[in-house]
Amino acid sequence: MSLKQALQWRYATKKMNGQAVAQEKVDKIVEAALLAPSSSGLQPYKLIVVSNPELQEKIKAVANNQSQITDASHVLIFAAWDNYTEERINNVFSRMNQERGVPDSATDAYRNMLLNLYVPREAETNFEHAARQAYISFGIALTEAAVLEVDATPMEGFDAAALDELLDLREQGLRSVVILPLGYRDTENDWLYPLKKVRTPREEFLIEHN
Repeated sequence: MSLKQALQWRYATKKMNGQAVAQEKVDKIVEAALLAPSSSGLQPYKLIVVSNPELQEKIKAVANNQSQITDASHVLIFAAWDNYTEERINNVFSRMNQERGVPDSATDAYRNMLLNLYVPREAETNFEHAARQAYISFGIALTEAAVLEVDATPMEGFDAAALDELLDLREQGLRSVVILPLGYRDTENDWLYPLKKVRTPREEFLIEHN
């Protein structure tokens, strides 16, 4: 499928059939999320992949008992940094410089600019910024899933604090942002499946300044 066809094909699957997604496809979706752009290349988020049925049951309990969580083959959880710190920013630039074969001093000006911008800010402001970066990765993972004809359901309907506790995310300096179950649609029992995809008309959606 073309990208447009894939996006027309996909929808927020409400009922999955329990069929396993091949690990090769899951790996491709994870790789797409990893390759997503982020502000200054910091990638201030992590991706948690859950395929353990017992853990999926526990996640379901803090996600309004949405059946996709346990009917899915894999559950992807995007978690953002809880704050930008000097250590985190320095670590990103050290790895970047090492892999590019340049001295750390090569990026001092840009790195110091970011340190002066981010580190003094409130932690909540920084988390919100990091969460927006996580959403970029999430969107690309969602798109790659559609290209691979894997169904996925974007989910914000969960108790983030409870999920953070369940996965020990706060201890890792992370906070959950959005959930993405992966699986295959149950066409006989999904009320949304037969309904036409409806989007805002282009003439209402688009604002052009020529």
